[in-house]
Amino acid sequence: MLAKEDIEEGEVLFTIPRSALLYQRTTAVSALLEKEAESLQSSSSWVPLLLALLHEYTSPQSHWKPYLSLWPDFRRLDHPMFWSKEERDELLRGTGVPEAVDKDLSNIQREYEDVVLPFMIRHPDLWNPKRHTGELYTELVAFVMAYSFQEPQEDEDEDEEEKPPNPPMMVPMADILNHVSNHNANLEFSADSLKMVSVRRIRAGEEVFNTYGQMANWQLLHMYGFTEPYPNNSNDTADVPAANLHKAAVQAAQSDSERAMMEERWEMLSETMQDREAFIFSEHGCLTDSELHTALKIFCMSEEEFSDFKENEGWEEDDEDEEQISQAFSNDGLPGLKPSWKRLIHEAARLTVQSYGGGEDRDRVLMKDEEALKGLNSRQQRALQVRFGQRRILCRLMELTES
Repeated sequence: MLAKEDIEEGEVLFTIPRSALLYQRTTAVSALLEKEAESLQSSSSWVPLLLALLHEYTSPQSHWKPYLSLWPDFRRLDHPMFWSKEERDELLRGTGVPEAVDKDLSNIQREYEDVVLPFMIRHPDLWNPKRHTGELYTELVAFVMAYSFQEPQEDEDEDEEEKPPNPPMMVPMADILNHVSNHNANLEFSADSLKMVSVRRIRAGEEVFNTYGQMANWQLLHMYGFTEPYPNNSNDTADVPAANLHKAAVQAAQSDSERAMMEERWEMLSETMQDREAFIFSEHGCLTDSELHTALKIFCMSEEEFSDFKENEGWEEDDEDEEQISQAFSNDGLPGLKPSWKRLIHEAARLTVQSYGGGEDRDRVLMKDEEALKGLNSRQQRALQVRFGQRRILCRLMELTES
């Protein structure tokens, strides 16, 4: 979408009435989906929308046919889930994308077989498994990933229980806009409509860009099938798996007893960190600084301190506040960390870089050679942007933690 004339900050570019949204409450089968909502529960919470899309996409009488006919082939989205496993593993090794896709495909298959298929069989007048196949279901998942919107939850009181996220919905017109981190428009939600509003001045001829959130390139590729060219994505990140910090701590141990102690600390740390599988770094420092701070303290504390830690089931209120910790793990603060902490971060980052399987010099040459870059196919180009951006962040982290 391009601006035909200058647009000032705060202008409403277009308004979409809620009646024009496609989701489980507006579909022709909404009453049935509502009636049987309990049987459609799943870990993704997407099943009602996907059943609505299966019905509307294949119904000649669908109210949404003009909208859905814009996508005659969902595979053109070209998410990594549509690449071969060999291609994903070769081009995206170390980036976290192959693992995320494998998990997605496993969950999609389970959801289709355990929830969707039994429901369709109970309602043969509306769905037919021979037409509404697992393959089409997977393609519609990619469609929802790439084009749907989720309405943010209203601010909750601290005493209230955390509500589940709102289900996704398809928003015609708004999904035309592309994403960049430095966007110039934003979707706003109100009781009766959704409005696309300019967040800064847009000059005539400029493209109007929405934001899908603060997304790193690996997330953009995984969820939407595209990347921002380096160095445009100011939200790019690289993950350092917590397992690599554990491996670095075990490698640094000088004896079997020290190694056993590190394993015990890792076990306790795993309980403390719950679902945190990696520490996230941006071009400015660590975004998960409190978790990394906790991990380093546990791995590097003395035997006596660890004994007290176990006895007290944790430590008393930390002297350092959140702002101090955030500063300590920023790029400015990292060189000033304790030497033992820097060694562990450095080694964990090195192990992470190693997981990409080489090719760093080749990638660097490709990024500087426009003609060579044009010689790559679109999948190779997008994978290169993910790999290169992540490696740059990790290599900078290694420089900052060099002893």
